[in-house]
Amino acid sequence: MILAIDIGGTKLAAGLVATDGAVLSSRRVATPQGADARTLWKTLADLVEPLIKGVEGVEGVEGVGVGCGGPMRWPEAAVSPLNIPGWRGFPLRDELARLVPGVQVRVHNDAVCLAIAEHWLGAGQGSANMLGMVVSTGVGGGLVLAGRLVDGGTGNAGHVGHVVVDADGPLCGCGGHGCLEAIARGPALARWALDQGWKPGRASNELSRASAVQSGQVSVALYQEETAATGRQLAADAGAGDERALAAMRRAGRALGIAIASATNLCDLDVVTIGGGISQAGGLIFDPLQEALREHTRMEFAERVRVVPAALGQDAGLVGAAALLLQGDHYWNGP
Repeated sequence: MILAIDIGGTKLAAGLVATDGAVLSSRRVATPQGADARTLWKTLADLVEPLIKGVEGVEGVEGVGVGCGGPMRWPEAAVSPLNIPGWRGFPLRDELARLVPGVQVRVHNDAVCLAIAEHWLGAGQGSANMLGMVVSTGVGGGLVLAGRLVDGGTGNAGHVGHVVVDADGPLCGCGGHGCLEAIARGPALARWALDQGWKPGRASNELSRASAVQSGQVSVALYQEETAATGRQLAADAGAGDERALAAMRRAGRALGIAIASATNLCDLDVVTIGGGISQAGGLIFDPLQEALREHTRMEFAERVRVVPAALGQDAGLVGAAALLLQGDHYWNGP
């Protein structure tokens, strides 16, 4: 039984994973925003402890696999996630080794773990050369080439979110300009749309209200509008025909297509899988993505790449983290 942990800017998750990749039990909590290092660690420890003490009915943890936002010093796993500013050089692996003594602890980038999961059991299964991506609070990825995970010189290979897609583009959290993440991650996407005059919820709620009133489900006076400026709301408004929301989704989709084309031309990829909240927008993202991809993959070998939605859903991060131990021959190159 592997204790798997998935650490992201929006949520923390932990679960017990069997040797076949099945998630037997799991727990989740929101990532504390603006918290300091010790508060973040206590939140994670409180999430994990019921699992390792058998509260969920399973005991006997044989190893710990972790996916955490990057960058990090790897394989010692001193983590500095861009989207978790409270951790800078935080000794995550050492802290977990004290919490769960006597077992091996392996830590890698959370997007790498998502890519591993999709290659092992998901939409990239059977492909020797794959890029797995996540487009959510941040944009990350992992590379599998010739059937093995590629770590790079410092363990940070796969940071497709920092491929430059517009040299004169917006400032990114990494300090550069025009990175894919600066354009396509959910909060940046919503912020750009707001700057263009998007009114969150107006289009989708008008459509929903008209439908609900027509069906007699609610009255206009009782209908409650959702106005949060989120990527999810932006996608809903784009689906309802809001021109500014549609422009934002098209801008993000094209940026993704350009970045994927660059990766494909460089690595001769078979398939690219995309997971995360923004990827769930369907054709609103994938149609402009495919358009830009075809514009920038003109050599015959690159034209064959397939871009598909990730298949494993919210448990993918846990499955990939567990695979660092369960499938270490393919996905672990550290000590």
